[in-house]
Amino acid sequence: MSEKDYAPLSSACVRALNDKLYDRRKTAALEIEKMVKEFASVNNTGQIKRLLKVLGQDFSLSQNSHARKGGLIGLAAIAIALGKDTGLYTDELIKPILGCMADQDLRVRYYACESLYNVVKVSRGAVLPHFSAIFNALSKIAADPDQNVKNASELLDRLLKDIVVESTSFDLDGFIPLLRERIYTRSSFARQFVISWISVLNTEPGLDLITYLPEILDGLFRILDDANLEVKKMCETTLGEFLRSIKSDTTKVNFGAMINILINHAQEKSDDLVQFTAITWIKEFVQLSGPAMLPYMSGIFTAVLPCLAYDTEARRMTDIKETATAVNFTLMKLIALQDADNSKYPEELRPSAASEEEIRNELDLPSVVVVLTQYLMHNSIQTKVAVLKWIHDLYTKLPNKMVEHIDVLFPALQRTLSDESDQVVQQCLVVIAEVISSPKTKGTGDNGTNTYYNKFIVSLLQSFSIDKRLLDKRGSFIISLMVEHLNMILLTSSELYEMRNRLKDLKTEMGYNHHHHAYKENKSLFCCLYETWCHNPVATVALCLLSQSYRHVCDLIKLFGNLEVTVDFLMEIDKLVQLIESPIFASEEENLNPQECPKKERRGSCSEPEDVKRIHPRKICLKRSDTWVNTNTMAQPNLRLELLEVPCDKNLVRALYGLLMLLPQTEAFTILRTRLSCIPSLHLHCDDNNIVEKKIILESTINFPLLLNHFIQVQEKHKEYKKIRKNQRDIIPGKRN
Repeated sequence: MSEKDYAPLSSACVRALNDKLYDRRKTAALEIEKMVKEFASVNNTGQIKRLLKVLGQDFSLSQNSHARKGGLIGLAAIAIALGKDTGLYTDELIKPILGCMADQDLRVRYYACESLYNVVKVSRGAVLPHFSAIFNALSKIAADPDQNVKNASELLDRLLKDIVVESTSFDLDGFIPLLRERIYTRSSFARQFVISWISVLNTEPGLDLITYLPEILDGLFRILDDANLEVKKMCETTLGEFLRSIKSDTTKVNFGAMINILINHAQEKSDDLVQFTAITWIKEFVQLSGPAMLPYMSGIFTAVLPCLAYDTEARRMTDIKETATAVNFTLMKLIALQDADNSKYPEELRPSAASEEEIRNELDLPSVVVVLTQYLMHNSIQTKVAVLKWIHDLYTKLPNKMVEHIDVLFPALQRTLSDESDQVVQQCLVVIAEVISSPKTKGTGDNGTNTYYNKFIVSLLQSFSIDKRLLDKRGSFIISLMVEHLNMILLTSSELYEMRNRLKDLKTEMGYNHHHHAYKENKSLFCCLYETWCHNPVATVALCLLSQSYRHVCDLIKLFGNLEVTVDFLMEIDKLVQLIESPIFASEEENLNPQECPKKERRGSCSEPEDVKRIHPRKICLKRSDTWVNTNTMAQPNLRLELLEVPCDKNLVRALYGLLMLLPQTEAFTILRTRLSCIPSLHLHCDDNNIVEKKIILESTINFPLLLNHFIQVQEKHKEYKKIRKNQRDIIPGKRN
């Protein structure tokens, strides 16, 4: 090019700008600075633009790297010379420099950073229209292999942050798309650069970066997965700042737009920090937004339920499990609140038109059921137990809605009965008991009974018949557990009040005008229940206490010494003691069926158990053969008051002391010991031969020795089953229930 083509630069200045020595290029830059000041003083914008074109095109785009360096230092000189007027030429100054920031020559890249630093320092806020382009170039050069280039870019970066912070016209809307793009870079240095900017922007209250968080949250969690510990720490700190902002003010937070992002990263098992952080956020979201999280409940389950299985001493994994447990608990509280809201009005009086917010916050029950059904097949005991508790909770809290999904859940529940874990099978039976006993379950028989009861029993028997393995491995446990639940239902259910009375009629006073046929039926009922109840020793004792067969209770307790005393066994005895202190074993006045008494008044609920209601009528009536009889004239036997009779029933006292000796020194032990201490000591030492009996007892014709033999045989089979199970566990180490 001729000298004329470089005008207004002199030939000497052009040669100096192309020189390989920095000092000569710097001398040329000083000449340019002086020249521009003269042009500016006379407002010669034409010459300034001509000079910008020469340096920005001819030099900056030259094939000669030294010429490119000269062009960069010349552009910086122009900016310094223009001073406050630099804002008029930012486009011509910045674009050529940005082009050189991607140059193959590392020295060119270095001088580009230096030149842009000088331009930005002079221009200040005038460079903000070019912020996105500068940010994009800096994000790329942040990963430069040359440390000098990175150092220069960091100086420019800090200057730019200061300008953005002090500015009131920063275009955050225009910047977010670029930030969303650059946040997915895989370079640790570039990620560090992006995180530093997000942190700075988040500290400025006037920018409201929190409203744009849904657009960058996924990228932040990806950066949290970075292998560089410093980057991870920076990202963790930034996420913590965002979470604190959310907790302090939720009005600008779009929880729904972010929850699915958190759900995805909560399933990230390759990095426990990512998983823990995501689940922590989910916990806070559920607590802060409440019902707004219900539509996302199935997704939250996929994130939380597997974490309940973590069983390790690692601190982070323990924290994940505890946080997941907290989320699970909070969700249950939300369901309880929804149930409370739904029960404000009778079903027929509830408003048919729901508000828009109520529709948005509606629980997506079909998807929840699908997820719960899938996780019933999970390999973790804790997860399966949590799923079963959820099914039970939903069925008790939202029966009208859950009943629509019973055809999907019931087969899955039946399959779960064959699970290897006793804990899972036990919880499964609790759920099935709720389903088959609920009046809400669709499909009732002609007599109004729940048809799922028959389906369950038939299905269980068929499974035992077809699957010999199921019968051998789980049959004993399932049957014993079912008997335990059935016994509790027998003792506490108000619907079985008449049955309990029939069982108490096995021993009656001489002269009581009872019907022989009914008496025979009562004995037949007792024998039928006894042969079934034998699968559970404590349930058998409870049945005999209810029927006042105290001598046989003593015989049973003597046999307990041959049984395996487990924690579950002791807990069942504990429950039995609590029941003895309840109205079930109290007087008829306290245990009267409200439907059979024309004159009654209710008082508060009995403390043990919670579903047994205590009734205190002023005048108690019982119905016998369609005749109402005043109980003031007909004494009914009861366990607690029988302890005061003279002579006392020695078998009853021995039976209760037998239970006392089986118990460890727990609260139940103290309760029973206190009860027994109330027995007058004189009665215990009375000689029966010297006492005139005040009551003649008619012994029933039940063959108790035969029943006792049946009990022994059944328990021997259970003992053999447990022995086989123990041997199987010894063969396969690590397999535990």
